[in-house]
Amino acid sequence: MRGRGPLGETGPVTVTPAVAPAPPRRREPAVLLAIGVVALVVSAFGAASPGTWLLEVLAALIAAVVLVATYRRFPLTPLAYRLILVHAVVLMIGGHWTYAEVPAGDWVRDALGLARNPYDRLGHFAQGFIPAIVAREVLLRRTPLRPGRWLFALTLCVVMAVSATWELFEWLAAVIGGSSADDFLGTQGDVWDTQWDMFLAGVGAVTSLLLLSRLHDRQLATP
Repeated sequence: MRGRGPLGETGPVTVTPAVAPAPPRRREPAVLLAIGVVALVVSAFGAASPGTWLLEVLAALIAAVVLVATYRRFPLTPLAYRLILVHAVVLMIGGHWTYAEVPAGDWVRDALGLARNPYDRLGHFAQGFIPAIVAREVLLRRTPLRPGRWLFALTLCVVMAVSATWELFEWLAAVIGGSSADDFLGTQGDVWDTQWDMFLAGVGAVTSLLLLSRLHDRQLATP
């Protein structure tokens, strides 16, 4: 291409192509990761028990490493990434105060006349609600399964397996740490706490699949 230079001379003109910004969908995971890192650092300062904090956020730390390592070859939907961040923040809040002492849970307990701080119950509901979408996505993209009853049932089975594995992890922490693991367990004297935890994870998974499956399918269909 020829044209006039700044002094009027004629010569080749080099056209520098504009660099297109990354699509919002591709930028969002990095933004969510940054938010998660900030929340993690904030939750660590003044934690009631540093050891309990580490145990509570360990799952979020492992998930972050896995998600970063697999992002290029297996990026998840925006819905999945957003839910994972929400779950991570739930874990960080529980780790900062310990589940039995989260102030918001104390307020709900007093307002509703409950016998215990219910934040732990919320945490286990989230433990089903959020992994359900991640498990559903992996099953849809890596197996012949399609939306329907089998996908629903197998996703629920995966979530219940995750919940049972977490309960075994808590049991191991109690065996190793003894009474020092009480804050991590957060049973608050409830002998049925383990059963409640798994039940609420199952309720969370069913709720998530009923409410979010259509939105999830639309995002999966978007390139």
